[in-house]
Amino acid sequence: MTNLVPIGRALISVSDKTGLLDLARALAADGVELISTGGTSGMLRAAGLGVRDVAEVTGFPEMMDGRVKTLHPAVHGGLLALRDDDEHLLAMAAHGIAPIDLLIVNLYPFEEMVAKGADHATCIENIDIGGPAMIRAAAKNHRFVAVVTDPADYAGLLDQMRAHDGATTLAFRQKLAGAAYARTAAYDAAVSGWMARTHGETVPRHRAFAGKLAQPLRYGENPHQAAAFYTDGTDREGVATARQLQGKDLSYNNINDTDAAFELVAEFAPADGPACAIIKHANPCGAARGPSLREAYLRAYDCDRTSAFGGIIALNMPLDGETAAAIAEIFTEVVIAPGADAEAMAIFARKKNLRLLTTAGLPDPMAAGLAFRQVAGGFLVQDRDAGRITRDALKVVTKRAPTPAEWDDLLFAWTVAKHVKSNAIIYAKDGATVGIGAGQMSRIDSTRIAARKSQDMADALGLPHPLTRGAVVASDAFFPFADGLIAAAEAGAMAIIQPGGSLRDDEVIAAANAAGLAMVFTGQRHFRH
Repeated sequence: MTNLVPIGRALISVSDKTGLLDLARALAADGVELISTGGTSGMLRAAGLGVRDVAEVTGFPEMMDGRVKTLHPAVHGGLLALRDDDEHLLAMAAHGIAPIDLLIVNLYPFEEMVAKGADHATCIENIDIGGPAMIRAAAKNHRFVAVVTDPADYAGLLDQMRAHDGATTLAFRQKLAGAAYARTAAYDAAVSGWMARTHGETVPRHRAFAGKLAQPLRYGENPHQAAAFYTDGTDREGVATARQLQGKDLSYNNINDTDAAFELVAEFAPADGPACAIIKHANPCGAARGPSLREAYLRAYDCDRTSAFGGIIALNMPLDGETAAAIAEIFTEVVIAPGADAEAMAIFARKKNLRLLTTAGLPDPMAAGLAFRQVAGGFLVQDRDAGRITRDALKVVTKRAPTPAEWDDLLFAWTVAKHVKSNAIIYAKDGATVGIGAGQMSRIDSTRIAARKSQDMADALGLPHPLTRGAVVASDAFFPFADGLIAAAEAGAMAIIQPGGSLRDDEVIAAANAAGLAMVFTGQRHFRH
């Protein structure tokens, strides 16, 4: 099998021209003949480099607004010909096809156009045809052809050529070929996904997902698991678009928990006031609103100070110095916010292990999108949970209706419940969680755990009664029996929000009336497994 292959002829056709001139000059200096198309050819020629147009090689002009230019045997024969096959060599000689040893192509910016919200016609015109065809041809014939699809690989290519007197090794070409097929696969996934969304197809026969490496990770959830972080090319604000201002690299668990925290706090619009969410192991251990960002943080912290230690904090407003000083009093893994002022950054700079992430804004909690999860032999796909209710949509099912303050807390608690693992029970009072029960196999256990944690926190704060006294309760799904509601009442809750829909709704409503509770049904649940 051929190992070293000298590069004598290169075809260059790129949309992203980052680093192009330096690469082309280095190739030309090494005696490589350059062939190019359209705008790339013009750029190289303007820089004083000798370059042949693809139209000269094929004998056909670029036509149909550039849709047809490289789809020709003179190009694909040069990429696909086996240099150790006599029949291939005879065919090349008979038809005047010269070999192409290096292909440098990156694709039309389809993903960028979609992310920018370009119109349908613009997106269609940015679906590359010739580029993927050439990339796949060159990658298939990597025994003889090197294919580069990313400017990040230009330096490695030149290092190879310098190390091997203008040639590349088979191992290097194999690596490039793998990257090339991954790139075309990701591109096709983006196109097919966009088309499915555009045409309203919710369950296409074939579903493809793709990502671009953002960073390798030290390990996954546990040290024996390899892991990496990939971005999906969308511009939705979040941990993938965040800028890390300080601290060591994020871990797999940091990224997962930071995403959970930011998605929760984004439910609370800055226009409605400051809000804070604290996450531990993908579950909220505190969430609150407040008159200031500092107060919102402190109120969230007071829900469960024990769990908040070493947690992830998300804010819905830019971090200020006063809030940063309060956060800095305990150990925190990550803080994410839509910005941070100079005072806050200076305070955090003294906490070298704390990661500070800032974004340009909050993720849109109502944005359409997909969530998927792998199972043995396949994966599950669903719409992101963008469910939201208003007070007008709630149905009062008890004799007593909620008070105005209870209405506010019920809506707050329901919003938090959407982000707590099932079975989820949230006690809330005055715009702050005061007890959270998450991920239990029975709803009664979640209810009791939340109440117990609230009592523990009241004891720690030196309060004479549990924080749940006078609180409201949100349940992410219906109470299958009255026992969970009775336990909430015994903890001091005064109002309940839940989906309803149980066969025993009448029994649960009767228990609420007997306890003097107000209860409303949402008609919507928020399972989160």
